[in-house]
Amino acid sequence: MKPYVFVPLLHLGLLLLLGSASPARAQAEHKLGVSMSRADTAQVRRLLAQALALRTANPAQAVELTRQALVLARQQHHAKGEGEALLGLSILHRRQAEYEPARRYAQLAQRVFGRSDETRGQANAWLQLSLIDMLQGNPAPALKAALKGLPLAEQAGDEVTKTRLQANLGSIYYTMGNYDDALPVLQNVLKRGRRAGDQQVVLTALNGLGNSFQMLKKWPQALAYYQQALRLSQQLGDLSGEAGNETSLAEVHGLMGQPAEALAHGLRARQLVHATHDEYNLPLVELMLARAYVLKQQPDSALALAQHSLQLSQQARSNDNIRNAADIMAQAYAQRGNFPAAYRYRNLHMAYNDTLSGEDTQRRTSALRYAYELEKKQAQIDLLTKTRQLQAQKEARQRQQLYGLLAGLLGVVLVLGLLLRNIVLKRRANRHLEEKNKEIAAHRDKLGRTLTQLQAAQNQLVQREKMASLGELTAGVAHEIQNPLNFVTNFSDVNVELTAELEEELAKEPLSVGGRHTIDLLLQELTQNQSKIHEHGHRADLIVKRMLEHSQPCNGKRQVADINALVEECLRLAYHGWRAKNKDFTATLNSDYDPRLKPVKVVSQDISRVLLNLLNNAFYAVTEKSKKAASPYCPEVSVQTRRTPTAVRIQVRDNGDGVPVAMRDKIFHPFFTTKPTGEGTGLGLSLSYDIITKGHGGTLSVESTEGEYTQLTASLPVTL
Repeated sequence: MKPYVFVPLLHLGLLLLLGSASPARAQAEHKLGVSMSRADTAQVRRLLAQALALRTANPAQAVELTRQALVLARQQHHAKGEGEALLGLSILHRRQAEYEPARRYAQLAQRVFGRSDETRGQANAWLQLSLIDMLQGNPAPALKAALKGLPLAEQAGDEVTKTRLQANLGSIYYTMGNYDDALPVLQNVLKRGRRAGDQQVVLTALNGLGNSFQMLKKWPQALAYYQQALRLSQQLGDLSGEAGNETSLAEVHGLMGQPAEALAHGLRARQLVHATHDEYNLPLVELMLARAYVLKQQPDSALALAQHSLQLSQQARSNDNIRNAADIMAQAYAQRGNFPAAYRYRNLHMAYNDTLSGEDTQRRTSALRYAYELEKKQAQIDLLTKTRQLQAQKEARQRQQLYGLLAGLLGVVLVLGLLLRNIVLKRRANRHLEEKNKEIAAHRDKLGRTLTQLQAAQNQLVQREKMASLGELTAGVAHEIQNPLNFVTNFSDVNVELTAELEEELAKEPLSVGGRHTIDLLLQELTQNQSKIHEHGHRADLIVKRMLEHSQPCNGKRQVADINALVEECLRLAYHGWRAKNKDFTATLNSDYDPRLKPVKVVSQDISRVLLNLLNNAFYAVTEKSKKAASPYCPEVSVQTRRTPTAVRIQVRDNGDGVPVAMRDKIFHPFFTTKPTGEGTGLGLSLSYDIITKGHGGTLSVESTEGEYTQLTASLPVTL
């Protein structure tokens, strides 16, 4: 009895990749992606969606709807809709085994998507071309198309198409017998399909892995993958896939010498094949069952199946199935003792084997042709040997000439040595020149930096001269204003006293009631006017004094100072000074000093003036907020010092009402103040800004949120 042999279902994984009869899975295979706003393009989308829903139930109507969508898309010059319609027609013809129109439509779709630079559509077109070539048994062009589609799918970020292209690659490698190449590709596809939830890709990968392990004769692994594929097919309701997996399981059990299990799976496969009207795989399933019956010594059942399979195979002209059917029937008739019939079918089996013996003859002919070529090559070698002997004789005569040539060659070598020496010397000179060029470039850069610094110093000197001139002008104007201002304030004080004396004297004089009332009103008004003149005169005097301070040149010498100690001293002075003016004032003082802060060269007197200005503003802000606060309010003033790589930063923060956004850009302008009239001159922050920026080359900035806080930050460079 012949060994138990089955023919594997080579295209099962590929058929699974094409999709089952479910419309939902067909929709997952082909995405439309047409998104236009006009009514006509919406009609194209509707036609394609209807065709997609009818792809399995009514392929002819699906083709007609897709053709209508194609015509409408071309009328609109809608490239994407045209490409999708062409791709849909390719899929429909491919599913009906009409491969030539399927190929033509896929190629047209590829060109349309290429013109509009639609990478996702191009990737899908290459996928269809690869699948068509695989179904026609052309693995080489299928591989070429898949490799062209993969980078396009990656570029478009289309993970579904990319995974299906990789699944098709695994099937191609398996078909070509490259099982070692197919396994890692299919295992990767299995992981990606499970991660993406694409059950059709998972099913394809499982069948491909089972087929590969079966051909490698690793039966346990093949069984495991086929069983997983069978369970998944049952979950999806895929009867065709279930039939294929039952056939694969039967085949592996038969190869393992387990006829009972093979027969059970084969019967289930035949039941499913009949249910799905799968005429293509029916002869193969019946032959597999017939072999199982032969192994179980049940020749009658084997003969019935083999005879039916033989009839179907003869109609389909499948020589391989005819040969296998004749072999099974010869064995079954032999088991029944009907040796004439067994002999007849054995002759039929041998007749079909003769086609293979022709291949043996071709191989033997090829061997003879190869031997002839070897003899021809040997004759050529003999001829070459004789030629070399003649050449050796010539070489003996030419040896003397060779010595002369060697002498000439020696001269050439000497010349080359001299040339090489010159090259080395030139390279050394070039290196020396490059080093000099680098030194010159370094000196040039250094001179450029020095020139930049000199220009900056020159600009700074000019600016200082301008500021000095402006300060002198301001001081002169302030001095000139101060003299008449003194007269105003002094005479306003005298007028107040004279008004008081006039009231006393008039009180002694007898006046009418009406006259006294009028005079009292006039005196009261005059007293108020004199008070206002006195008040504003004193404010103007304070402004003039601040202007004199503002214009006073900085003659202090920078000295090394401990910033932390200076800030602490100013905080205490400002707090106690404010409490001396406001007896009921209390506030929480927070200090955070950077212990890593090193002494910095500054004009201590000027920095103290800045700090006192900032702290007095902070105390004023929290005092005003405490007067208006309806709920319990705790005034807080915080100071902080920090060292950065290039500067020392001093921050003064209060939890007052903050500065309105509209006023923040003007807060450092001279004479600008947010305080009521008579309570501020508007020169404190301006003077502080000039001391920090112009006097010390630093920065002074404000940060605030209305109703919450105000924070002023002074930054002093450490390079001074």
